[in-house]
Amino acid sequence: MKILALGAHPDDIEIFMFGTMAAYAAQGAQLDFAIATDGARGGMGDPRALSRARREEASQAAALLGVEPRFLDFPDGALVADAGLIAALKALIAEIGPDLAITHAPNDYHGDHRALSDGVRIAASFAVPVLHADTMGGTGFAPTHYVDISAHAAIKAKAIRMHQSQDPDRFVDVARTQNEFRAGQCNGVPGSLAEAFRFEPAFPFADIRALLPPAPPIRTVMVSTRRVD
Repeated sequence: MKILALGAHPDDIEIFMFGTMAAYAAQGAQLDFAIATDGARGGMGDPRALSRARREEASQAAALLGVEPRFLDFPDGALVADAGLIAALKALIAEIGPDLAITHAPNDYHGDHRALSDGVRIAASFAVPVLHADTMGGTGFAPTHYVDISAHAAIKAKAIRMHQSQDPDRFVDVARTQNEFRAGQCNGVPGSLAEAFRFEPAFPFADIRALLPPAPPIRTVMVSTRRVD
């Protein structure tokens, strides 16, 4: 199986979907990461130096799963779903031939995220189904699928922490809280963690359950046996 993960910025794959990528890696899937922007506006100081630093951080994080990320190098903060982006994404999809593409939700908080989501949807066309990752904080997001990442929490946190230019511990905490909530939302067993996704069926792709790692095991729902007189 070939999985293509697409993030707008150098740390997005790690924050929103790295646990799922680790679950795929454990299953033996071929992983490809693509980062749309150069990350030059994600901090203070010289933009070119920041872009170089973030590129190296993304490479180190992806290497934890044996992946060498691809950098599309569109300007950070100015991504639009125009002909240039769509052409680059179409070429990438044609080269890789993925079974599934995973990217940002169309209503996520950052304009670059929304533009990439739109671009991937257009570029994918009849070539590959597109799965949308959770939004920041889960805002405005209604999941259709969940992936159990309980066994991969440590490597996800390690990957996020590779991005030292981004004050990464705040994102480790945000992601952990969200993954705990999503596991509870799908009635996962105590202590489980899950990443959430949304799939909008579009012809000819109607059902992608066979393409996903397992969801968290669920707790048995029981009616109280206590007698009340």
